[in-house]
Amino acid sequence: QVQLVESGGGSVQAGGSLRLSCAASGDTFRIRCMAWFRQAPGKEREGVARIYRFGDYTSYADSVKGRFTISQDNAKNTVHLQMNTLKPEDAGVYYCAADANPGCFSRDLRASEYDYWGQGTQVTVSS
Repeated sequence: QVQLVESGGGSVQAGGSLRLSCAASGDTFRIRCMAWFRQAPGKEREGVARIYRFGDYTSYADSVKGRFTISQDNAKNTVHLQMNTLKPEDAGVYYCAADANPGCFSRDLRASEYDYWGQGTQVTVSS
């Protein structure tokens, strides 16, 4: 099993920045991709960004390209999401997730594909 714990959420004004972190523990050798998803009230959980554990390949949702950056520190089993120029529509609960499938990066970024989840961290953006 893999355990994921997010940190770094909070409240910020539009245009501000936040940095989220996700620490993985347990059977981390199983992880192939790590990703961030978010969910706003009344909306489906959507993929924001992902990173392939071996090679630093990354991909982003169109809505966050150029503003968000996902990175990893494999030695510390940690993934970060740097969020800049935040907009009110970026608000929601952000979840860290891990996928053990070796083909994870070639698949669509869908919540149903991910095996392990953190508890989520709230991001609030005021206009």
